[in-house]
Amino acid sequence: MKFMKLGSKPDAFQAEGKSVRYVSSELATDVIINVGEVKFCLHKFPLLSRSNRLQKLVSKASEESSDEIQMADFPGGPKAFEICAKFCYGMTVTLNAYNVVAARCAAEYLEMTEDVDRGNLIFKIEVFLNSSIFRSWKDSIIVLQTTKSLLPWSEDLKIIGRCIDSIASKTSVDPANVSWSYTFNRKLAEADKIVEDGMKFREKIESVPKDWWVEDICELDIDLYKRVMIAVKSKGRMDGAVIGEALKTYAVRWLPDSIDALVSDAHTWRNKSLVETIICLLPTDKGMGCSCSFLLKLLKVAILVGTDETLKEELVKKISLKLHEACVSDLLIPAKSPQITIYDVELVQSIVSRFAIHEKCNWGSDVVDKNMKGTDNFILGSASLLNVGRLIDGYLAEIASDPNLTLSSFINLSTSIPDSARPIHDGLYKAIDIYLKEHPSLSKADRKKVCSLMDVKKLTMDASMHAAQNERLPLRVVVQVLFFEQVRTSASARSVKDHPRDTSRSTTNTDEECEKPAAENCKSLKNQMMSQMKLNEEFPTNGKLTKRNNKSSRSGVQLLPSRSRRIFDKLWAVGKGGHGENKSSETSGSSQSPTSMAPGDTKSSGSSSRQRRHSIS
Repeated sequence: MKFMKLGSKPDAFQAEGKSVRYVSSELATDVIINVGEVKFCLHKFPLLSRSNRLQKLVSKASEESSDEIQMADFPGGPKAFEICAKFCYGMTVTLNAYNVVAARCAAEYLEMTEDVDRGNLIFKIEVFLNSSIFRSWKDSIIVLQTTKSLLPWSEDLKIIGRCIDSIASKTSVDPANVSWSYTFNRKLAEADKIVEDGMKFREKIESVPKDWWVEDICELDIDLYKRVMIAVKSKGRMDGAVIGEALKTYAVRWLPDSIDALVSDAHTWRNKSLVETIICLLPTDKGMGCSCSFLLKLLKVAILVGTDETLKEELVKKISLKLHEACVSDLLIPAKSPQITIYDVELVQSIVSRFAIHEKCNWGSDVVDKNMKGTDNFILGSASLLNVGRLIDGYLAEIASDPNLTLSSFINLSTSIPDSARPIHDGLYKAIDIYLKEHPSLSKADRKKVCSLMDVKKLTMDASMHAAQNERLPLRVVVQVLFFEQVRTSASARSVKDHPRDTSRSTTNTDEECEKPAAENCKSLKNQMMSQMKLNEEFPTNGKLTKRNNKSSRSGVQLLPSRSRRIFDKLWAVGKGGHGENKSSETSGSSQSPTSMAPGDTKSSGSSSRQRRHSIS
């Protein structure tokens, strides 16, 4: 810390209790100056020779036949006046970062200028501020902290502005030239090293990060912090990531952890002001340094403390640009009255909708620029869109257990992202399953409606097996799951048999097989299943749909759940009678239903039909 000593005479000020200060001298005091609650018994000559204001006040008191002067509004109080009085007497006084602002304001009040005496106190303090204080990172922060209690004097004397400019300028210094940090007193070790050619250079053993200054300015109050950050941003040399880190650090430093403390009457206004200030200071570019997780936490606090709606809307807009970086827990924002759900689903819906609109605009411009023929491949390659797809599915699974979550809210949120964001529907299936479990009173039509969100062709084998045994799903959905899983398994097994060394083609053939018209698939399903029995013996570990029984290992039977067996028994029995369209209302009308097989394929002997049913049950 920098300091400056003034005067050379020994300190002769003495105290009499807490309210009286006097100078020990052979000469009797001839003036009494009251500063606040402290009475100073002093001599006129030393004071009048340095202070123009005291000259006026003493003259006025003499006209009134009084030897007392009142200074109730003295900046800095008795301590600051004592520094000025000692300077007038020529006594030793030490100025440092903690008292220099008070001394400067007091000297200004007393008009201790060069017009009164050369080398007066104002001049000496200004030299000390410019040559030492404002050149020091640590002292500039300390001085800025002391200015708040000395308003408006410190503002009028431009001490606050000069401190802020000093701090902002130092944050832009090349970190390689930084050797000291205020808060933690970190001194970087340096070593001199002689190279072979005899040249000397300095090498820093410890590197300094770009955000070395972030924690230091967290000691400032929010109003001063805001001014410093505005100055830092106005320099135009600070990276947005560092700005974001600074704001996050300040929020963590001052915002309470508990909700009760956050919304307490004693601190609500302060917390609201803090949050609104941070939102205003957020970087404006898309690549801003604040993480989406931090922005969402900031949004939660903003809602709790009742931040201005315009600022919340601005925060939502920034969150939507970085939604792909969020995690499910970040989106669990508690709902406020009059909402009846546990979490604020409408707010998340708004964020997702903004993200989708923004991404759609980007897709369009990128497609035009790259002369692409379509957008599907481009969208599938968008990592941000796929991340949001997984995020929303996870969020749906979390809120699905809320008994107050309406079906329309669930459907609207699930459909707010493009289909291409979900190349796999396992996450969506999980959310649907939870919703059906927690809402058993749903009508048959509503269960069909929510299940229609899911494409069974995009379920993995594990999800398909679970769905095949899920009694909460409508019968039609279970039929579709079983059908497409059987087609996929058969196609994969046949491909492996035909091309045992070409696994990549096996995958391709499976996808192509699933994309064939349902009528064509159903036409060959009988032959596929007969060949599947034989293939199961050759490839007993082909997925999770097969299971070997120790007692009947030679048969290669494929075991399915009892409900699935009943469904397939019904399907094959219907196929045998040739009345598939009229037997089941749930399975009719689907172009992908096994009951739509060609009549020629259903003609077979009773024994062969029974044998076929046993082979899959």
